[in-house]
Amino acid sequence: MKFIDYAKIHVKAGDGGMGCVSFRREKYVPKGGPDGGDGGRGGNVIFKAVRELNTLLDLRYKREYKAERGEHGKGSNKHGKNGENLIIPVPVGALVKDEETDEVIADLDHEDAEAIAVRGGRGGLGNSHFATSTRQAPKFAQPGEAGGENRRVIELKLLADVGLIGLPNAGKSTLISVISSARPKIADYPFTTLVPNLGVVKLEDFRSFVVADIPGLIEGAHKGAGLGFQFLRHVERTSILLHLVDISDILTTDPVEDFENINRELVLYSPELLNKPMAVAGTKIDIAHDKTRLNRLKDYCMDKGLDFFPISSATGEGIKELERYLSRKVKEHPEK
Repeated sequence: MKFIDYAKIHVKAGDGGMGCVSFRREKYVPKGGPDGGDGGRGGNVIFKAVRELNTLLDLRYKREYKAERGEHGKGSNKHGKNGENLIIPVPVGALVKDEETDEVIADLDHEDAEAIAVRGGRGGLGNSHFATSTRQAPKFAQPGEAGGENRRVIELKLLADVGLIGLPNAGKSTLISVISSARPKIADYPFTTLVPNLGVVKLEDFRSFVVADIPGLIEGAHKGAGLGFQFLRHVERTSILLHLVDISDILTTDPVEDFENINRELVLYSPELLNKPMAVAGTKIDIAHDKTRLNRLKDYCMDKGLDFFPISSATGEGIKELERYLSRKVKEHPEK
């Protein structure tokens, strides 16, 4: 399924039904009083978070949503039927915003969470409400109110315990394929991963946690470079960040500089991201025969007080230790 995490839609709530102008017409009651009923309320447009969805694909191809209007009032003081609410299912983790103000209307961060996008109009009052001692036969009623109408922006932020970040080809996709049943595309060229991947890591003691493989970031990502900032929003939901740095002999760049470049992008996108717990994994140690890059990154992490794990997804070296560490950290720092 195509992964879509951003959509704009137009929503229109139902209009309220009109109040009725009616008078009693019964045998032996030639001049009965007003008995016009009220109009029904228009239906609301409601967003609801459901587990079955993991993308905003449906909202990308259907842009207009309209709830049912309320029925008009009838004689004999009969109330018009209320319009049915329109439920729009969205994935858990969806954020609903107003397009004009960018104000967050709702954060649907758990299953069955609901938010009213726009409210239906109130039904008009029938003429029976307007009878007085001096106006015994009112020949007017209220029209129904118009339902709310607006454009809404829906952003999807994946709900994951651990976010894997790093430069393209740092080994994120390979790691998530080893520690979970996720099967992302893996190749030896940059930007193999074009969409975030989720994987569930299950441990021997029946504990588990969710890992998100965030597509490769590069310097300038916060401005749109590379895959841009479109996937940085998914990092915000995670409890802990695991920064993967390639320390193999293939690269000649400074691993510390690679690490700091990505961290700089996180800060420029949202300074709060660096408040999250972070650990560092030096990847591809099976092809790191020269330990210069490994030791350089290890010493840097020690100076900064960052937990460091040399690992190899190819041979499994260091993987179990990393899994136990992440499980422990997720338990200590649950996402609020």
